[in-house]
Formats: sequence, structure tokens, C-alpha cells
Amino acid sequence: MKLIIAMVQPHKVPDVKKALYDAEVHKMTITNVLGCGQQKGFTETYRGVVQEVNLLKKVRFEIAVNENFVEPTINAIIKGARTDKIGDGKIFVLNMERCVRIRTGEEGNNAIG
Repeated sequence: MKLIIAMVQPHKVPDVKKALYDAEVHKMTITNVLGCGQQKGFTETYRGVVQEVNLLKKVRFEIAVNENFVEPTINAIIKGARTDKIGDGKIFVLNMERCVRIRTGEEGNNAIG
């Protein structure tokens, strides 16, 4: 079991969701987050005052998958999120020690579904 965490551009969310659905990955958690990476932010002027904006809006996908869905999930995220420009995002793959479905008490691969 793996937990896949992906940070993507907000405007790419519909494309990523479609690519995941096409890969038969339907269960996910999506959160709006702020962060910075290589983009390092930008400066803007508001009412004559220059402000540095170094935390940019991103969207975080969290997807728990069984081993056979790891590569299809990663490939779908890349397919949906890639623009070939800096700031496309990152994907992290973590080992997941345990998963429990609250409703039934099922554990492990069966709990992920």
C-alpha cells in the first residue's frame, strides 16, 4: 500500500482528475495549499507598495493505492499536470503502514478498495 501525494497547479485540477478517472483511480482527497519551490514567487505592487509573494497557490492530491495502481496513478497525474514549465509540481510516494475503513473495520488492501 502506498500514499501518493501530488502538488499541482490549481488550473490543472480538472485535467488531473480526468486523467485519474481514465486510469480508474476514483478515490482521492484534494486540498488547496500554499507553497514555494523553484518558482520562488514574484513581486507585485498594491496601492504603490511592492509586496513579495513567495507562497504560491497549489492543489494537493492525496491518493491511497494498492501496489498495482502506483504507476498508473503517477502516470495519470503527470499526464494531467504537465505543462513543461517550471512550477508543474511534485509527486511523493510514501509507504503506508496501515489503512482501516471506519464503516466496516476492514484493513489493508481491502480497505483501500
